[in-house]
Amino acid sequence: MAEKEKPLARYAVMGNPVAHSKSPAIHKQFAHQFGHHIEYTAIEAPLDGFTEAVTQFRASGGKGMNITVPFKLEAFKLAYHLSDRAKLAGAVNTFWFEPDGAIFGDNTDGAGLVHDLTKNLGVHLKDKRILVLGAGGAVRGALSPLLKQHPALLVIANRTVAKARHLAREFAHFGKLEACGFDELTGKHFDVVINGTAASLKGEVPPLPVNLFAKDAVAYDMMYGDKLTPFLEWAELHGAAKVADGLGMLVEQAAESYFIWQGVRPETKHVIAALRKGG
Repeated sequence: MAEKEKPLARYAVMGNPVAHSKSPAIHKQFAHQFGHHIEYTAIEAPLDGFTEAVTQFRASGGKGMNITVPFKLEAFKLAYHLSDRAKLAGAVNTFWFEPDGAIFGDNTDGAGLVHDLTKNLGVHLKDKRILVLGAGGAVRGALSPLLKQHPALLVIANRTVAKARHLAREFAHFGKLEACGFDELTGKHFDVVINGTAASLKGEVPPLPVNLFAKDAVAYDMMYGDKLTPFLEWAELHGAAKVADGLGMLVEQAAESYFIWQGVRPETKHVIAALRKGG
């Protein structure tokens, strides 16, 4: 009875739109693993009212929150303290609130991607040739964690080459990094190809050469859905030995957030499996 009388620890995911978010289901399963008594909800903030919505949630007893599109850049600006990986990413997807009102911001997206690739999918990134498609916020958050795995080479390819080159210069001290346009990929082969563009949301595939994949190559899409994304369908047809979408990345970045808030890391594989089944 005493346990039930304790106030709920309140957490949330904030975005716009956010009703589709799987985060409440994920964190409910995480809390169940440890017997934690928490409340985790989805909050749709007005596009011009993110700061006010965060303030209201914190004032109502919120302990921490996840931030999704389109507020990750605003969250970066709002945080009073930033983790090193949030500074590198230039975006924040995790808040936790101190009693004195200070907001700490972190970015768990890149760690979620690497955890999914290496732990769940068994992909070895060391000494591999990695291609990352896109140069937006999702890619920016992934570069440092990927380079810390010591690939032989990481290439950023983007429709606007200047953006890819800017990222390559900014992250060059983390490892061997190159940048190019999609049209410059002809004749090059990669062990791991990661789609960080929004093309799959539009039902499209970036303009890629058909002989992109090395033997036993892995294709990974940061997006996910009920069926293979257009990029993964294309990859299967053009030589990828293994394909995977970003559902595991979603769960793994959530686990990283949960660790920040609670100091324990949830088991993720059965959570991913349950989501695949619609649970």
